[in-house]
Amino acid sequence: MKIHLRDGLPYVTAVLTYQGKELSFRHVLLDTGSGGAIFSTDNVLVVGLTYAPDDVVHRIRGVGGSEFVFSKRVDTLAVGDLIVNDFQIEVGAMDYGFDIDGIIGMDFLVQVGAVIDLAKLEIRAATSSK
Repeated sequence: MKIHLRDGLPYVTAVLTYQGKELSFRHVLLDTGSGGAIFSTDNVLVVGLTYAPDDVVHRIRGVGGSEFVFSKRVDTLAVGDLIVNDFQIEVGAMDYGFDIDGIIGMDFLVQVGAVIDLAKLEIRAATSSK
């Protein structure tokens, strides 16, 4: 899958499936400095993904500060041909001062064995022959 640069940062399209409903995000940051995948609360409401009283809430911290998020398991999370089933994401406000749909972090990247090729601006599986 092609990576597109926006303001010097690497973005991909990600597809999230929750309770059989699919949602595509065009502006998802590839972030090897993030431990987890996070998506905007406003965006995932479309597929009925909302906070429930038994969801785990915790605070995440990053360069831009901290925020409270809740964890939720989704059917699948995919970036091109890289797919993880029954995957845990975090959901939060993501009010970072710029337009972003989500973040793909190391949890996903390691699980799929992703290779981020900046010379070709693409992401693929390590076993891919491309």
